[in-house]
Parts: sequence; C-alpha cells; structure tokens
Amino acid sequence: MSMTSKGFTEITNNIETPNDINVTEKPLNSQKNSSGRVDINILKSKLEAEESKEFRKNIFIFSFCVLLLASIGIFLSL
Repeated sequence: MSMTSKGFTEITNNIETPNDINVTEKPLNSQKNSSGRVDINILKSKLEAEESKEFRKNIFIFSFCVLLLASIGIFLSL
C-alpha cells in the first residue's frame, strides 16, 4: 500500500469574472412615473409613518428612563 501526496500546485481553480461589470444595478422599484411628478399625498403618508415610528421609539426610551430613575430612587431611599 503506497500513499502518494499531491501538492497544492496540482489544484487549479479557474475563477472567471463576470462580463457585466459595466451594467449598473437596477433599483428594486422599477416603476417609473411617466409624468415625472410625485404625489404629495404619498410623500405625506410616508413622512407621517416615519414620524409615528420615531415617536413610539422616543416614548419607549423616555418611559424606560423614568422607570430607571424611579427604581434607583426607591432603591437609594431604602
């Protein structure tokens, strides 16, 4: 039983680069407004949704801080 060990020089990996390097990536939303205008109501609803999400986050952080201060105050008063 003879064992032969092959070196790393015999392993070849051919990695080809893609040919579409010059093609730019397309955005996820491929729909385009044919008139070039933006509906103000859509923008307002997106802004309101974002502000609502931010407001909820701020309320959560504020209530956590108040709860933390109250618990520290109770702990120190004992």
